[in-house]
Amino acid sequence: MEIQQNTLYVMTQGAYLHRDHLALQVKVDGAVRLAVPLHNLQAVSLFGNVMVSPGAMELCALGGVSMTFLSETGRLLARVDSPASGNVLLRRKQFRQADDGAACAGLARNFVAGKIQNCRGNLLRAARDNAAGEDRESLRWASEELASALRRLEFTQSLDEIRGTEGNAARVYFGAFGSMIRADREHFSPKGRTRRPPLDRCNALLSFVYALLVADCTAALVASGLDPNVGFLHSDRPGRPSLALDLMEEFRPMLADRLVLTLLNRRQLAVSDFTVRDGGAVEMAEKARKLVVTSWQERKQETVTHNLLGCSMRVGLLLHAQARILARTIRGEMESYIPCTLK
Repeated sequence: MEIQQNTLYVMTQGAYLHRDHLALQVKVDGAVRLAVPLHNLQAVSLFGNVMVSPGAMELCALGGVSMTFLSETGRLLARVDSPASGNVLLRRKQFRQADDGAACAGLARNFVAGKIQNCRGNLLRAARDNAAGEDRESLRWASEELASALRRLEFTQSLDEIRGTEGNAARVYFGAFGSMIRADREHFSPKGRTRRPPLDRCNALLSFVYALLVADCTAALVASGLDPNVGFLHSDRPGRPSLALDLMEEFRPMLADRLVLTLLNRRQLAVSDFTVRDGGAVEMAEKARKLVVTSWQERKQETVTHNLLGCSMRVGLLLHAQARILARTIRGEMESYIPCTLK
């Protein structure tokens, strides 16, 4: 368990989180391992078999501290938050546009365009900086395919076409993902994208980081007054934060994938940090999950220039900036949603 940038992460299995006046305490085997005043926190993330008292949940809800429940491997299970905030008129417009085929397709197209452009940026960056021989050719070919997908995307009209373009682009991208891995490739190169469960070490790592990303996207959307469960690209489904999944598409390559590649290429994770279960599912060890969480928070503190706003901001604030740009688009204050892209 640890605190990273105002978020409390509890990953110790069997831990118990409870209220102590205006603070939260974490006990393991009856002993207090950590105590933190609530005013120091913005969010709490609980992984796996972690018990929570009703008093702790009430304190977090009253204090505006979100509580996210994830499986031990990082799959989002549930989220407890304070009562919905934001302008109800904005949410009504969001719901109406989600039921409007043309408006829905327009937003979905831009989410996908941002994702494909950032995926292509990763491929070109790897081809330019690190790849040689067959790897460079593989990366350049994949980048050209994604450029073609972007051109086709301009002329797509229906959601089915947009989703089909996104799916084909994702297959090309993950088909070349292994060419961006330089260290221990024989152990970490993925065989395409697999999840629920992930069937190789790279996919286990990707799924875990994606879970952290979707939790942050959900928080950003709630803060902007939008409903994270009603999306445009992703269809409605009970328990699915569809709009958070929409928003995270453009951030998968630039935040999650780049972090995964950095951890692997710097040999910060070893083969021994992963376990293959019966049936082929691959899981990360607790030590590896803690390293990933720390690296994720450190990445969010880096400073970049926003492509639309033209100002410097921490990476972690990009999600909030894009959530507000999305809210402005839904209100009609912007002609179209402009995704975030980084070089």
